[in-house]
Amino acid sequence: MFEGSAQLSLDAKGRLAIPSRHRESLLAAAGGVLVLTANPQGGCLLLYPQPEWLPIRDRLMKAPSFEARSASIKRTMLGNARPEELDSAGRLLVAPELRDYAKLEKTVWLVGMGSHFEIWSDAGWRRQQELAAEAFAGEPPPGFEDFAL
Repeated sequence: MFEGSAQLSLDAKGRLAIPSRHRESLLAAAGGVLVLTANPQGGCLLLYPQPEWLPIRDRLMKAPSFEARSASIKRTMLGNARPEELDSAGRLLVAPELRDYAKLEKTVWLVGMGSHFEIWSDAGWRRQQELAAEAFAGEPPPGFEDFAL
């Protein structure tokens, strides 16, 4: 299970070093292969261990291609999916088109989401923090009606 967030630096070649606290468990869960794709809700990338990705891919493949919303989700997730491996220094190469999609610059955030990670730009992650504060300020969102901190 992947939890927590880490502020990371994207190097000039578009690589980010996965923190050591996540590296071993990520590689163990992934069997060495990771899948990096675009989030269809926009704003970030999704990084899955391949075994976690495969059921998602299979479900996407079964979604109707002639329904506009389904096709858009399929196009975004499958069309941007890239199998990746960490290099010997534990770095992940983020392709230029995915960096552009998520507006990644030098400072990025790796955010644990349980089964996978989200990769956010600094501005995108800060905006998500603001939205989270707003979400808990009013009526709780669906599924959080009895949630207490």
